[in-house]
Amino acid sequence: MSESRTKRTHEVPEQQPEPQQQPRRTEMRVRPMGPIVPSTNVSGHALMCVIAIMSFLACLTLGGVSMVRATAQSWQSQISREITIQIKPDDNLDMEKALADARDLALTFSGATGGNIVDRAATARLLEPWLGEGLDLDELPVPRLVIITIDENNPPDFAAMRKALTEIIPQAFLDDHRTWVDRLVAMANTTAMIGTGVLVLVFSTMVLTVIFATRGALSGNRHIVEVLHFVGAEAGFVASEFQKHFLRISLKGAGAGGLLAALFFALAGYWQSRTLATPETDQATALFGTFTIGYGGYLGILAIMIVIAVLTTLTARLTVTRTIYEIDLIRSDPGRTDTYQS
Repeated sequence: MSESRTKRTHEVPEQQPEPQQQPRRTEMRVRPMGPIVPSTNVSGHALMCVIAIMSFLACLTLGGVSMVRATAQSWQSQISREITIQIKPDDNLDMEKALADARDLALTFSGATGGNIVDRAATARLLEPWLGEGLDLDELPVPRLVIITIDENNPPDFAAMRKALTEIIPQAFLDDHRTWVDRLVAMANTTAMIGTGVLVLVFSTMVLTVIFATRGALSGNRHIVEVLHFVGAEAGFVASEFQKHFLRISLKGAGAGGLLAALFFALAGYWQSRTLATPETDQATALFGTFTIGYGGYLGILAIMIVIAVLTTLTARLTVTRTIYEIDLIRSDPGRTDTYQS
């Protein structure tokens, strides 16, 4: 009986207890490394505003210099392409015949490409701003003009032309505008020098402002530099982190200032093109020329933006390197603390 029970016990398999499920281990996630230099720093925002303002002023000065220089060159080119023969009225002189003879004589010289007689109506229009409308040229001894177009690269012999005109028409006077050209060249050079000086002053002010603003921003983060340096971070690594931070700030500030300056010139040119033949536009055009700086001006604005960004970045790197150097000196000689903190 006991044997049968033993057999039955061996025949029925024993139920094994189910293994308990192991709790899942939470996956370890690498915490993203935060920036060493706080991106939302009051000093950084202030520096960005300063860079934007100085960049705008520098780009505005550069555009103004290029605009004035282009206008002066246009004036010089227009004056140097023409000469004027002035014939004074005389009782014994047939004015119309004298004008035609002076034009034909001037065209015989090599370098004279064309001639145009200023008629009576055009002469009256030239005198309207001073003498008013309805002017009768027969009542006033008004000189008449002949405009001769010349080749700038191969001008005629003005002395020989002047001598020939005097021999044939004693009342004729040749004006080659050489005096006006010399004065215009001197004025253009003076204006360019003044504009370049203003640009240098603005750029120097921007350099000093960026340097002091960068040092001020770094002085607020000096403890970060000290901690990183004490835990063994190399000077190059610390400098590169600050360099990246200030590069972003300078790019944003310089980009904002440069884009505002470019937008100003674009809007001014658009306004000038839409308000032609008005007193305000005519006066602005006569004084400043056209508000277009061309591709060269916009490339200059882009170059200023790049220079500002590079300057700010190098200033930040040099300042951090100097700060680490001062920390090492203070560590080696604690007595120098007051010297460098002052």
